Amino acid sequence: MDHSIFNPEAQNTRVDYRIVAALERLSEAFRVLLWDRAKVLNISPIQIQILIFLRYHEQEKATVSQLAKEFNLSRPTISDAVKSLEQKGLVLRDPSPVDARSHTLVLTDAGRAAADQTADFASPFLFPLDTMGEEQQNTLLENLLQIIFNLQRKGVVTLDRMCYNCSNYMSRPSGHYCRLLAKKLENKDLRLDCPEHVPAVSAK
Repeated sequence: MDHSIFNPEAQNTRVDYRIVAALERLSEAFRVLLWDRAKVLNISPIQIQILIFLRYHEQEKATVSQLAKEFNLSRPTISDAVKSLEQKGLVLRDPSPVDARSHTLVLTDAGRAAADQTADFASPFLFPLDTMGEEQQNTLLENLLQIIFNLQRKGVVTLDRMCYNCSNYMSRPSGHYCRLLAKKLENKDLRLDCPEHVPAVSAK
């Protein structure tokens, strides 16, 4: 038998195969929602993601190199997307006052409006989650973060602002703990993208 994760016969013999296949279906749904919104605004999916990232993250992260890392894409690919957003009047480059070769990206009023118009593209995922109980949601969140963290440790994803790879995070017998907040964290408190994140050396 072909033991590919995408072989239904193989899936039926292993729960982990079915979980991975289910995650792939969710990824496909995410792409469809993103493409549908992109067609309405006549911009590409990655351009939408850039606009949303710039809308909700601090200025110091608004660089081409940070965006390339965030979306696992090459700098030239991100640069092309940013150039197109500039031409559409959605993004401006803000030169650094200390280094003429460096700049950050800033949304124009039109860019902010476009980000606000597209930021809810993934909201259809909320409906099935709302049918779950709070305990199920909390357990699901913890399990998904563990999957993402382990993929990050293997170098598959580069996201590095979650609790598990933060120097303030501790795993105790009693559960999760944040040194910055000086309190125990419930599963529902675990963060995927924390503004106060401090990279843990051991997570690299």
